Amino acid sequence: MSDLEPEKYAVDKKEDTNSREGEQEKINLTTFHEQRAGRLVVSPEEARIEFGEAVASRLKLSKDGTKVLWPQPTDSPYDPQNWSTRRKNLHLFIITLAAIVPDFDSGIGIAGIFQLAAQFNTSTGVINDLTSNWSIFLLGWGGIFAVILIRRFGRLPVLFWSQILALGFLVGCTFAPNLKTFTAMRCLSGVFGTAPQVTGLYVVTDLFPFHLQARKLNIWTMGFIISPFLSPFAFGFLVARTTWRWAYGIGCIYGAIVCLLIILFMEETMYDRTISPIPEPAAEGGLRYRIETLVGITGYKMAKYRVTWSDAISSPFKVVWRPQILIILVFEALVFGFSIGINVTNAVFLGSPPPLGYGFSQFGIAGGYGTPIVAVIIGELIGRYNNDFIMNVSIRRNNGVFEAEHRLWACYLAMPLYICGFVLLGASFQNHLSVGALVMGWGIAELAVMINTVAIYAYCNDCFPKHQGEVSALINLARTLGGFAVAFFQVPWALKHGAIQVFGVEAAIVIGLFFLSVPLMQIKGRHFREKYSL
Repeated sequence: MSDLEPEKYAVDKKEDTNSREGEQEKINLTTFHEQRAGRLVVSPEEARIEFGEAVASRLKLSKDGTKVLWPQPTDSPYDPQNWSTRRKNLHLFIITLAAIVPDFDSGIGIAGIFQLAAQFNTSTGVINDLTSNWSIFLLGWGGIFAVILIRRFGRLPVLFWSQILALGFLVGCTFAPNLKTFTAMRCLSGVFGTAPQVTGLYVVTDLFPFHLQARKLNIWTMGFIISPFLSPFAFGFLVARTTWRWAYGIGCIYGAIVCLLIILFMEETMYDRTISPIPEPAAEGGLRYRIETLVGITGYKMAKYRVTWSDAISSPFKVVWRPQILIILVFEALVFGFSIGINVTNAVFLGSPPPLGYGFSQFGIAGGYGTPIVAVIIGELIGRYNNDFIMNVSIRRNNGVFEAEHRLWACYLAMPLYICGFVLLGASFQNHLSVGALVMGWGIAELAVMINTVAIYAYCNDCFPKHQGEVSALINLARTLGGFAVAFFQVPWALKHGAIQVFGVEAAIVIGLFFLSVPLMQIKGRHFREKYSL
């Protein structure tokens, strides 16, 4: 019997090898990246080790052959992953312009806050509390509603109709005869306008492979972070010479341009690659298909292949309680939320006479809002190379595998900048330091927010590759919930105890949350993903 044991062992080993090869052959490459949430084999050499030669030989690689493409493109020309670079970048450009709309429209009220108060016989505090803060609050909830519709009907029709409705309500703001009407129109414009801030993450992941997503997210994120500063900057000069209604009128023109670009150039990027065979309504082509896709008829026909209403409605709630996102959402809510508070209240700080503010003219206030615009652009440039550097180094050190928690290293760059920016900004307001100090503090703070927010979006997207919309909607909700209330207490608090205490405490809270959340995710994140992923 002992002579037969080696032969038996050889047969068993051969059977195990054949079984493993059979399992490898069954791997569905079109959906494999969704099954391994937060862990991707990026190196072709590592792919041969993990998947075997048979599977690795079927993997499609980047043009330079150094990275495995996730998701794996199909062979169909209708797969958005196979579109030309020019076509992809055009869609990214349009969705970034659309992502600017909601916060841009919300920020118009900041530029005209003193005129609005005079027009409606009230104070700037009432205007902020009644219109700015509540429109910011509703931006977040609009995103949750949008993602439910997107899961059923696709990206394009929800984007189109949301922007048409937002434009209509902004026209209502422009011609509002009283404060109640103006408040209602401004809030409804925020609810419907926020869809691109959810759709954008979908579009980026629909079009671009994993190794390019952080860079493209950087561009899209820059759009909605810079947007609340664009309108106070541009329209502050305008409102100083004419009425606030002109500012809202030009905002309507911008919204109309975005709608026109969506109508003319935007295409449906949702590709149901998880279904076999993959339905391809785009194969029909022609003007009729174009119109039906835009207004939602094609999406209605395709809904039978997609999630049910109950799944679409419950999906955000299934995602939000997972520890790998919930803990990070609380952190990002206050990082971004306090920056929203700065945006809303700085017009008051800059325009109010000493000892509270600087006593700037309308032109001075408008010029001041150029500071965060420059800072966000610098943040985009830094983030573009920083995120790629972190990704490449992490892949190299982790034997060709990338794990979602590596994204969070960018937060370590953002947080020291956040402290410096907020403390310097508070000291500038309280001690009336030079305008240079004010500019540096504000700019550094917004630079930190830009770097941190891109890292959070990329991390959460990697953790939930099947739920990009829910991730985007939840981050959007978190940042608005974190920010809408700040304007209620920031100015009164500064009047009572000084601006340096206000901004210093806000920075301290954020840093405390950073130490409680980011290192925890880097240590326990893999465990959370393996246990709680969807």
